[in-house]
Amino acid sequence: MTIGYLALFFIGLLAAVIGSLIGLGGGFLVVPALLMLSEQLLGAAMPAPIAVGTSLTMLIFTGLSSTITYMRQGKIDYRSGWLFTLISTPSSVLGATLTSAFEGRAFDLGFGLFMLLMAVPMLVRDKLRPIQADWPIKRTYTDRDGTQWTYGYNYWSAALVGLAVGLTSGLFGIGGGSLFVPAMMLLYRFPPQIASATSMFVILWSSIIGSATHIYLGEIDWLSAAFLIPGALIGGWSGARISQRVSSKVLLWTLRIALLWIALRLIISGLTG
Repeated sequence: MTIGYLALFFIGLLAAVIGSLIGLGGGFLVVPALLMLSEQLLGAAMPAPIAVGTSLTMLIFTGLSSTITYMRQGKIDYRSGWLFTLISTPSSVLGATLTSAFEGRAFDLGFGLFMLLMAVPMLVRDKLRPIQADWPIKRTYTDRDGTQWTYGYNYWSAALVGLAVGLTSGLFGIGGGSLFVPAMMLLYRFPPQIASATSMFVILWSSIIGSATHIYLGEIDWLSAAFLIPGALIGGWSGARISQRVSSKVLLWTLRIALLWIALRLIISGLTG
C-alpha cells in the first residue's frame, strides 16, 4: 500500500510535467491511471466519480504552479484566458454533476472515445493548417526567435469552445486542455507557447470549480490526492520551465502514442469489461 501511494506521487509528477509542457493539465494520464491501476496500487478499484474528483483536485495544484511560472515568463493571454474561464465555469459544474451517472464500462467507453477523438487531431496535426479567418478580436505575439504571430477569435465560437471545455473538464476530470489547446492552435492560430500557458491558466480555474462540485458530492479520495498533489506542484513548475529549453517534438510524439494507447485500452475495457 505504501509503495502504491508513492507510485501515485510519481504518476502526479509525470502527468503534471507533460500536462504543463503541452498545456493539457495532466488529467488525461491521472484518470486512466486511477481507473486501471488503483486495484493493484491501492488494493481496491476506484469508482469513476472518485477518480475524476481526485484528478481535478490534483489539477488545481498543477495549474497553480505552472500558471505562476508562465506568469513570470509573460506567456499568458489574460484577456482570452478570463473569457474562456468565465464561459467554461457553468458547464464545468454541469459536467461534474453528470459524472456519477457514468459508472464502470459506460465511463470507460465514453472516456476512451473522447480520448480517441482528441488523439486523431494530434496524430495529423502536422498536416493540418490553421483556419484562415478575419476574426474580430485579434492579438499579436513575438516569440524568442523574433517570429510574429497574429491570432484571434470571435465571441460566438469562443463560447462554444469554452462550454465544451468546461463540460469535459468536470465530466472526465482532465482539465479540458486536451480540447482547448487543439482548438486554440487550429481554429484561432494561437502560438504554441501562448496556447499552452493560457490553457493552464484556464485549467486552474475550471479545476477549482469542478473539484468544488465533487467535494460537495463527496467524490474525492483525499489520501490519494495527498500523494498526487506534491507531484503536481513539482511537475507543473518543471513543465513550464522545460518549455523554455527543449523542443517538444519527441514529447509530442510520445503524447500522441500515449493518448492513442489509453484511448484504445479504455474502449476495449468499456466494450468487454
